[in-house]
Amino acid sequence: MSVAVENFVKAIYKNDNNDTNNTKPGNIAKKLGISNAAATDMAKKLAVKKLLHYKKYQPLQLTKEGEKMALNVVRKHRLWEAFLYKTFDMSLHDIHREAELLEHETSDFLANKISDYLGNPKFDPHGDPIPNANGEITTTDTSMALSETQEGKSYVISRLMSDDKEFFDFCASNGIKYGNTISVNKQLTKNRMTQISINNNSILLNEDFTNIIYVNKTE
Repeated sequence: MSVAVENFVKAIYKNDNNDTNNTKPGNIAKKLGISNAAATDMAKKLAVKKLLHYKKYQPLQLTKEGEKMALNVVRKHRLWEAFLYKTFDMSLHDIHREAELLEHETSDFLANKISDYLGNPKFDPHGDPIPNANGEITTTDTSMALSETQEGKSYVISRLMSDDKEFFDFCASNGIKYGNTISVNKQLTKNRMTQISINNNSILLNEDFTNIIYVNKTE
């Protein structure tokens, strides 16, 4: 399949599994940087190929075959992120950018070799789950947005849901990364801000950040 097709089904899968949950052609077009007409045309073509269900003005829904394709691309993307992060200590923004290119040029054979080399990780460095070779996500997501946490509690960072360079640069300079522990000092509900402590530093975050930083309760 072409890069355009793989990116299209991946965009539907990711939008269907995040907070927006909006898979209408217009929203997919915005995500991919293409026109609404181009997205609608692609949706119709992929519907003929049995990769998705298309109805005018309705959200797009992947078929089992379409979801299998999307998960295969997602698997390769996240394995490359894990490999680049471990091997070259690249930034979270850079590994995402490079994985966007590499995912389309990677055979299933190589993907499995990378997974074996890394010890078959279940999560990438952003905290996103990595599908296995059968296209299955075997982990259960119990995380919550930092904005939903309780004052006086400690949490482990489980996911950084962004591809923005400034966000990742900020996180890197403040020790906000997957697996690190933070304490929630205050929830300033009226101002939509959260004060946290990490590595003996106090940081005040607004909801633009606290809605895309996900955490789990510490044991």
